[in-house]
Amino acid sequence: MQLRAVIDRFEDEKAVLLVGDEEEQVLWPRCLLPAGAREGDILTMALAVDGDATRAAREEAETILRRLLGQE
Repeated sequence: MQLRAVIDRFEDEKAVLLVGDEEEQVLWPRCLLPAGAREGDILTMALAVDGDATRAAREEAETILRRLLGQE
């Protein structure tokens, strides 16, 4: 999924992004923006689910829960 966002303004160490056609406001860490990004710049953002990482995190959570419940 590709999203477009506009850097609306900076507030301290955060950037206020207007994301998508609805221009939803999102606070984003300024340090995670590309170098030299300024107010008014348009960003392209790619979002994807990392299936492998998700499965690994779920398995780890289930293992911890089983340990806590004494099921191991």
